[in-house]
Amino acid sequence: MNLLQAIIIGIVQGLTEFIPISSSAHMILTERAMQLDQVLTPEAITAFNAVLQLGTLLAVMLYFLPDILTITRGFVLGNLALLRGQRDGASADALNLGWLIILGSIPIGTVGLLAKKIIEGNLTKNLYLISFSMILWALLLWLAEKVGSQRKAMSDLGVNEALIVGFGQVFALIPGSSRSGTTIACALFAGMKRETAARFSFLLSIPAIAASGLLELKEAIEHLGSLGIVNLLVGTLASAIVGYASIAFLLSYLRRRSMAIFIVYRLIVGGAILALVYQGVIRP
Repeated sequence: MNLLQAIIIGIVQGLTEFIPISSSAHMILTERAMQLDQVLTPEAITAFNAVLQLGTLLAVMLYFLPDILTITRGFVLGNLALLRGQRDGASADALNLGWLIILGSIPIGTVGLLAKKIIEGNLTKNLYLISFSMILWALLLWLAEKVGSQRKAMSDLGVNEALIVGFGQVFALIPGSSRSGTTIACALFAGMKRETAARFSFLLSIPAIAASGLLELKEAIEHLGSLGIVNLLVGTLASAIVGYASIAFLLSYLRRRSMAIFIVYRLIVGGAILALVYQGVIRP
């Protein structure tokens, strides 16, 4: 892997991690186009991609820094007040949201650890699986847009909504699904407004991305000879910069528009991948 390839992959990671079009699908297609699968093992590629997620983690933490500080402060003060048998009304919303993020992170944390070997293997690079997943979640996003009430704001969220979105995040482990795509779809099914769905999805992604990136950091160090430390650093920086811009774009976009453009894009790309694989133009 050279520096230019690392930058390109970092840009693709940052662009697609938060836009609901599947980062895994685009990363795999990009890596196939640059023939990195011919020179790197599946484990090395998975480790590199996971470390790049630390760049998108930096992006989401910087973008939501005021929210994170408010939630953290409210969570600590609210729990301390409860331990003293008191109730801190000023911290109630932040305390609630903090617990909802923790609760919503349990499903993917559990499944991610149990299925680690499968996630790192060749099955998750299969283009048949990726194309079917892109199409399926495009249809589910469309259905969520149609049937979701889109009335709940962040202050209306409870345990049910956190668990629904949390289990939706588990499906992001299947390549082609998209973490933001599965969680936003499930949030819409749970009745959230589009912007609320995206904001909660991004906040919920922080523990999962952090755990994934740090867990794979050890793997990436083991493959440092084939990956290169400069490539890792520059690729991660590229993913952070582009990821920040992607978050700002999507939140602004969803305040005024539906998910239609992403649904259509997923159907086109998923169908194109399936057709190319079926015709033998690209390997599955």
